[in-house]
Amino acid sequence: MSRVSLLNSPLLLGFDQFERTLERIAKAPAEGYPPYNIERTEEHALRITLAVAGFTLDDLEIMLEDNQLTISGQQAEEDQRVYLHRGIATRQFKRSFVIAEGVEVTGAVLDSGLLHIDLRQPKPQRNAQNIKISAADGASKGATIDVAAKQEA
Repeated sequence: MSRVSLLNSPLLLGFDQFERTLERIAKAPAEGYPPYNIERTEEHALRITLAVAGFTLDDLEIMLEDNQLTISGQQAEEDQRVYLHRGIATRQFKRSFVIAEGVEVTGAVLDSGLLHIDLRQPKPQRNAQNIKISAADGASKGATIDVAAKQEA
């Protein structure tokens, strides 16, 4: 049975990469460790907060590759401790987020077992173009392409 895509319409052009990203997200395992929050801190700013108790700065890594933000953690094993009960997880993790084109990571802070990663979304721009139409015989309507970009608040 073939899968029907919502982006398979002939009216939606150039969304192939977007569709592949959605497929990758759908196939990703739904693991709950470490727990995280995503919050809007300003109109065009977001913050991802991960609960990483027990991890130090040296145990954590944040990588942004293309449009994928990956946070990973791995603690060094401590051989000298003898546990009578070990209930605090020290397992490694890898958590990934797909972020939109143009979103920037502005900083990361580890504070009291919480890793805060701040993101800034670009302000949306509206682009309008007047496209020159040429006839097959070489004649054209209009001499230039008029491009106007307007910032939206």
